[in-house]
Amino acid sequence: MGGCKQHKLGNGVSIRCVSFFCIASFFCGVFIVSRFQADPESVTMEGTSLLQKQNGIPTQPLVNCDNREVSFQDSDIFSQVSHTHNVIMELDKTMSSLEMQLAAARTSKVHDEVVSPTTTTKGTDQQNDRPKIFFFMGIITAFSSRKRRDSIRETWMPRGEQLKRLETEKGIVVRFVIGHSSSPGGILDRAIDAEEAQHKDFFRLDHVEGYHELSSKTQIYFSTAVAKWDADFYIKVDDDVHVNLGMVASALARQRSKPHVYIGCMKSGLVLSQRGVKYHEPEFWKFGEEGNKYFRHASGQIYALSKDLATYISVNKHLLHRFANEDVSLGSWLIGLDVNHIDDRSLCCGTPLDCEWKAQAGNPCAASFDWSCSGICKSVERMGEVHQRCGEGDGAIWHSSF
Repeated sequence: MGGCKQHKLGNGVSIRCVSFFCIASFFCGVFIVSRFQADPESVTMEGTSLLQKQNGIPTQPLVNCDNREVSFQDSDIFSQVSHTHNVIMELDKTMSSLEMQLAAARTSKVHDEVVSPTTTTKGTDQQNDRPKIFFFMGIITAFSSRKRRDSIRETWMPRGEQLKRLETEKGIVVRFVIGHSSSPGGILDRAIDAEEAQHKDFFRLDHVEGYHELSSKTQIYFSTAVAKWDADFYIKVDDDVHVNLGMVASALARQRSKPHVYIGCMKSGLVLSQRGVKYHEPEFWKFGEEGNKYFRHASGQIYALSKDLATYISVNKHLLHRFANEDVSLGSWLIGLDVNHIDDRSLCCGTPLDCEWKAQAGNPCAASFDWSCSGICKSVERMGEVHQRCGEGDGAIWHSSF
């Protein structure tokens, strides 16, 4: 707790510090090092250079901080330490930004070489660039969810020419996201082919469909979407959630200037170790003792990633671990990065009456669902009612500016 000795600097300046943990002696050391690096001859003890040898041994400073008085300008030391800390923080942010840009460059290179091969004409490389858009919204769906998809087409999702207009005028692309069956070309795949021919609103993945493969599907979804579109944001939403596209666009526009954005309704639920229960986590032991909670992550019904984070997932997809629950998996991929976690509660409103009360209070909802069902309960039957009572109006998206 004590034991610090007095130390004298040149020009008659003396250092004394508080004995408690010798805190001030640490700052004395920082000051001495900075002074020595700037001018070794300026740091002396009793008028002798610190580097002068006595009997062949370099003289070392003696520090005595028993006295509580500080006679030098301690504000200079604290300002230097504070400045050094700020410089380190700025360097850390710069390194993080450079790493993200490098990941984006890698993805672009892979896209140019694999997804859209370049051709050479008269010595000039000509490549097909990815379309630049505001955001891509992928609605995660399954083979058995035809009625859910129809309920969305009949409510909040534009169809036909309106869907194309949304892309060309607003830079918003909305698609149902699905992979293929374990027997490609079978009856399930042919049914999706027929549905796609009718509506032209699917985004197909090279992925075998299955409930326990949602983490893998999410990873492939972001990787494939990044290769297809150059979007500011990439959104994942379930096919039993009601969405107000205008409100979603406004929410994302507010975050456009920020780097590394991860936006959704942040939560931290219990890690379920018991077998047979819904959302069981086989790797529960990785999260600490029994009864522990997960780290903060966005609830899986709907969330969005900025381009740099989606690119990071695309580049590192072979190294990212997949847990049983896809929202936990995605949160784990980002937890160690310099990420802006945006907790936007407008993305997890309830169904009527909750969404109506919030709209009346001036807080209209971007997305609505029932927590008890992890989506709208009986969504096929109720999506129309929720749209009528919670919807922003069919013309809202066209009159919104962002």
